Amino acid sequence: MQRERPHRKHSISMTQPNLLFVFGDQWRAQALGYESDVNACTPNLDHFAAESANFRNAISGTPVCCPYRATLMTGQHPLTHGLFLNDVNITSDAVPLAECLNQAGYDTGYIGKWHIDGQGRQAFVPPERRLGFRFWRGFECSHNYNDSPYYGDTPEKRKWEGYDAEAQTQCACEYIRAHGTSSPDRPFALFLSWGPPHAPYQTAPERFRKKYDPKQVVLRPNVPAKIAESAQEQLAGYYAHIEALDACFGELLATLRDAGVEENTIIVFTSDHGDMLGCQGMWKKQKPWEESIRVPLLIRHPAAYGRAGRTIGEVVNAPDIMPTLLGLCGVPIPDSVQGIDASPLLRGEDVPELDGALLALHFAFHQWHERNGGRVYRGVRTERFTYARDLDGPWLLYDNDADPYQQTNLAEQSSHAATVQRLDALTQRKLDEIGDEFLPGIEYVRPRGIMLNENGDIPTFADHGPYA
Repeated sequence: MQRERPHRKHSISMTQPNLLFVFGDQWRAQALGYESDVNACTPNLDHFAAESANFRNAISGTPVCCPYRATLMTGQHPLTHGLFLNDVNITSDAVPLAECLNQAGYDTGYIGKWHIDGQGRQAFVPPERRLGFRFWRGFECSHNYNDSPYYGDTPEKRKWEGYDAEAQTQCACEYIRAHGTSSPDRPFALFLSWGPPHAPYQTAPERFRKKYDPKQVVLRPNVPAKIAESAQEQLAGYYAHIEALDACFGELLATLRDAGVEENTIIVFTSDHGDMLGCQGMWKKQKPWEESIRVPLLIRHPAAYGRAGRTIGEVVNAPDIMPTLLGLCGVPIPDSVQGIDASPLLRGEDVPELDGALLALHFAFHQWHERNGGRVYRGVRTERFTYARDLDGPWLLYDNDADPYQQTNLAEQSSHAATVQRLDALTQRKLDEIGDEFLPGIEYVRPRGIMLNENGDIPTFADHGPYA
């Protein structure tokens, strides 16, 4: 089907900025030095945060790898673009992000984990399925960070040398240098997708791993004592990955500066979703708690907004990222986008439509399968509250101001009945806007013809392993 062309109007600046979009996999917002995590050694990101807009309530509304990534590229909610669980393909004919940027005169590039194609985690992604990206050093999905494959423009499988995030960062630096010298009048938009700090946690370079003694890791108060030792073991490796990535981020900043393009480059740092890592007695993602849904989101554009750091409290959800990037770049936003352009917030303007992020898990799988206590849910995260309902009705309500570690569920307390009613109505309004009837998960899987295995779960590909 022919895709529609973008037509929402935005004024395009005289000198269009470059765009560098950097995101880790499963990097929760809390695990950074500037977020007061005493375990995290992130000096480069801390300095960057001090010069950036920090969206402290950035949310991954469907906190799963593939749904977030498809939402990033389409600006649509998962039920609209069709990739509402891992390892299936997009069904939407939306105008994708890279195509919008191409039409506006950008050189577009993608490096690292893709996880959108749905043809198998080892499969080659041909140019026609890259959603408009022209420069390509990508791979569908692998978490073997020290023996990591990728493809260029041909089906010949290549390998990153050493720890893949470091090699991918060097590739990004080469791209930046080339564009800073040979194409000074043609802006670039480069997306760098790191696989870490996603599990396996104990595979960062040894020089980082040796710095983290599990017994010295300070746990969040909502980690139960019975799993504290296990959580410390996993977190020690998690923070080693994080420090390695922070060093990579420093290399990117230095390269932008040396190439002479730093002042006219929008730099974004974020993640696809978080990681429970023992909080609430749980692991991984898919859950509606803060460690799973809240992600870092830092945006810096010195030429337009200077280097004064600021904190933005409005709630920004994953579908809002694409229109916000296009708004920052002065590129028209296609009507297929369902998210909200949050870029006026950087100018100090109000965006009243950002009244809460829709939380939606459509099919519970793998670690969050129903047999493991998982459930589908819908809800909303506002600046103050987290609310979720399951198929039986109101399930969770947390006052995140009074209870930042979400240790007291207020959903059934009569004193909070009015809050439940108000947030349930907000949830329903957001569901109605996108046509989500909140059905049992199988009702979304069955029409797509997705085959489940004998356990009622998603079939695994060659390297799913325990790290899906």
